[in-house]
Amino acid sequence: MPTPAKASILVVDDDRRNLKVLQELLRDTGTDLVLADSGEQALRCVLKSDFAVILLDARMPGVDGFETARLIRERPRSRHTPIIFLTGAYEDLPSMFRGYEVGAVDYIIKPLVPEVLKSKIAVFVELYEKNAVLTREIAERRLAEEQLHESKENLRALAARLQSVVEEERTRIAREIHDELGQALTGLKMDLTWVTGRLPKDQKALVGKMKSIFQLIDSTIQSVRRIATGLRPEVLDEVGLAAAIGWQARDFQKRTGIRCKVALPADSIVLDRERLTATFRIFQELLTNVARHANATKVDIALRLDEDALVLKVQDNGKGIEGMEVNHSKSLGLLGIRERVSLFGGKVEITGSPGKGTHVLVSISTPRKLE
Repeated sequence: MPTPAKASILVVDDDRRNLKVLQELLRDTGTDLVLADSGEQALRCVLKSDFAVILLDARMPGVDGFETARLIRERPRSRHTPIIFLTGAYEDLPSMFRGYEVGAVDYIIKPLVPEVLKSKIAVFVELYEKNAVLTREIAERRLAEEQLHESKENLRALAARLQSVVEEERTRIAREIHDELGQALTGLKMDLTWVTGRLPKDQKALVGKMKSIFQLIDSTIQSVRRIATGLRPEVLDEVGLAAAIGWQARDFQKRTGIRCKVALPADSIVLDRERLTATFRIFQELLTNVARHANATKVDIALRLDEDALVLKVQDNGKGIEGMEVNHSKSLGLLGIRERVSLFGGKVEITGSPGKGTHVLVSISTPRKLE
């Protein structure tokens, strides 16, 4: 941590002899002394520098100490700088009240007692130094928080880019599997059909083998479709989000036996590719969590459009998620959902109670259009 700059004290007195005496008295305080012989010069000093304390003669020609104090208090930079008035023993009580009204924190009567003067100044110098340290620590913490926020934003941008790259690659692989491998298998099946039609009727063994090969090809074609669909469902790009949600729910019910009740908007939802993909992947992850952890027999699914957000609700009748599990660092599926949603300024609400199931509400802020 860098060593803080020395505190400065502004001494204001129209009598140069008094200034010289004060300079000698305060020489060993470890502070920088700034001398001013008028209120005008004092005001110029507070515009340029910060001071731990100001020693101000109350009675000066021209702009006196009271007016100088008032003007010092009006300036934002010096508004909270402590002002100690130096005054003669003849000063009356109303004048002292006037000094406090314009911002004085103390009065010291001349002739000055060095020990009293130094002890009072030491208090304000210590406060100034501690405040400087605190201000610097706050600035450092604010800078660290800004850097942390920037780092988080960079990580989120990187995660979004990685997700985009993964989806692009999945789409490419799914298309190649479907088009190239699917077409090759279809072509093979057609060639085998041609060969089978030319086999002698008495070659029962070969005919039987051909049937077995046909079954294997049909099974492989189904596997190709299943793998391609798992990578990137065609229905998502060709028909839209609502249809893809319905298809995924039906497929989930068929595979798991868990009944799905689906409520979808009547109108098609037009989204950009990023939000379309994110919403669908979030839905897939929620269904995966139901199948793995919920012990549910029914899932209610609803997709709706609000004015400025797309809202997805998934509610099961399973064992119910516990509060600790919602924010657990090892709940990677939920963490991934939150990260996906945060990229679009959305929010995720997850609630559950033992034996009453889990309710997940996902809201994604999005400009949308209806077909």
